[in-house]
Amino acid sequence: MANQSLTVWLNNEGVKKKIAERLGKNAVPFTSAVLSVYNGSPQLQQCDGKSILGAAFLAETLKLPITPGLGHAFIVPFKGKAQFQVGVRGYVQLAHRTGQYTRLHAGKVYDGEIRGFNPIGEPEFGEKISDEVVGYVAYMRLINGFEKTLYMTKAEIEAHAKKYSQSYGKNYSPWTTNFDEMAAKTVLKRLLRTWGVLSADMITALAGDQSVVDRDTFTYVDNGGNVQNRDEVYLPEETVDAETGEVISEEEPLNVEVQA
Repeated sequence: MANQSLTVWLNNEGVKKKIAERLGKNAVPFTSAVLSVYNGSPQLQQCDGKSILGAAFLAETLKLPITPGLGHAFIVPFKGKAQFQVGVRGYVQLAHRTGQYTRLHAGKVYDGEIRGFNPIGEPEFGEKISDEVVGYVAYMRLINGFEKTLYMTKAEIEAHAKKYSQSYGKNYSPWTTNFDEMAAKTVLKRLLRTWGVLSADMITALAGDQSVVDRDTFTYVDNGGNVQNRDEVYLPEETVDAETGEVISEEEPLNVEVQA
């Protein structure tokens, strides 16, 4: 059934049975959510249905809703295939579930709000002097008191997008339709993978992000076509925008701020 539309896949009795066996009482809501996203996107309607289902199943596995307005996970068309993408709020949700974070923040930085950097590379903040966005910042604090801030200039974000996304600059690219959201996600993703506590779900999300999801592989079609075996999930190199670090701590409530 390769390269068939989503509706052909969903009308196949074997596929229906597998969805029912895998999801049980969630099968109907799952199918409804996928069809809602599919029907709302003419570009997605041109994509292989199998890749759409692969992305939707990974979102379901991670318990991240694919409703676009929620900003948790997205099914994004690219050259006839559907990619799975985690939104900035999806990463916040996955971090929240670890019970290891007391604060997370990701958002825009305006002209004047960055005065410079201290000797250990942390940004020093000033007062906003205009509405010009000059960069993006992510901040985390763990329950053991460890905290870290990561700042990227707007030029650094644009260079990153141009280097790692073949769709950058295209009218259908999320970098075109929602630059601020993608920029906030990029800086938060870098912060978490380098300094954060990473659960198994977070590692899977980092590995699967921006890939075409199959039963056995993640294929990064928007980033050179690299393929990763899902049975050997690791955090990929910068070429697929993920690497790891870990700090262990205790539990306090989470205070989350996200700006898009």
